[in-house]
Amino acid sequence: MKTTFALALAATTALSGVAYAETINEFRIGILGGENAQDRLNSYSCLQGYTEDALGVEVKLFAPADYNGVIQGLLGGTIDMAWLGASSYAATFLQDPEAVEPVLVKVNVDGSIGYHSIGFARTESGITSLDDMKGKDFGFGDPNSTSGYLIPSIEIPEATGATMESDDYFGEVKFTGGHEQTIVAVFNGDIDAGVTWADGQGDWEDGYNSGALRKAVDAGLVDMNELTQIWKSKVIPEGPIVLRKALPADVRATMTALVDGLHERDQDCAYAVAAGETLGFQPVTHDTYTSVIEARKAKISN
Repeated sequence: MKTTFALALAATTALSGVAYAETINEFRIGILGGENAQDRLNSYSCLQGYTEDALGVEVKLFAPADYNGVIQGLLGGTIDMAWLGASSYAATFLQDPEAVEPVLVKVNVDGSIGYHSIGFARTESGITSLDDMKGKDFGFGDPNSTSGYLIPSIEIPEATGATMESDDYFGEVKFTGGHEQTIVAVFNGDIDAGVTWADGQGDWEDGYNSGALRKAVDAGLVDMNELTQIWKSKVIPEGPIVLRKALPADVRATMTALVDGLHERDQDCAYAVAAGETLGFQPVTHDTYTSVIEARKAKISN
């Protein structure tokens, strides 16, 4: 008996190959920052192959240097699909509400669809909380990152009673360029502490079940026993897989079915794409992100 995924994919790919080539000449997948470009491309290479088989056209992967590169690619029509953070989706929506449609969201091993911004420092530093961070350097990934900036920039000032400006409460507040850069900078002692993202489930020693810490552990970049968690945000809605609304309907349906069934089809590929252990993906709508959109609007107005 065919699986639900196989039936859905068979239905949406009945006009595969030549038929798709009549509507699109290629399909382009954007990958947000978080780790170095080559590692991002390697993580998505399996999805690239499955997409080529499903659509019958060449599939290209793009790993821009920053989050804005993916956002602008979606807005400008040079990227067709991406897994965005909630804040990056908000940025895209606020610039053009008709540019993309959220279709799927990552599901944690407990069935939830949230994650956390995690503050961390070297264990040997003696820093165990934000109270110990006064006058010390704090690293953030990217201005368009939800966990790497937006949420910390709202919740941390609430906790400290100070702004995120350098030399107010903290010493220097730095943008490192991405999650991996933040993790490595803290681990190497280049900055005192930083923030990144994780599902907050599983063991700290493993970098939790999924997220940037887990990817860094898998890559052999850090030993979590040398790092300590010093702060944890409230739950953040996991960012969506988005597709450009201008794509043909059959292409959007095929890609939604493909990613939705990726965990069932190839767990190793799903692990690579979803940055760790998950239950795969499930449908999601714009309504999940209205609170983040409002938070970003408020941040812009301030």
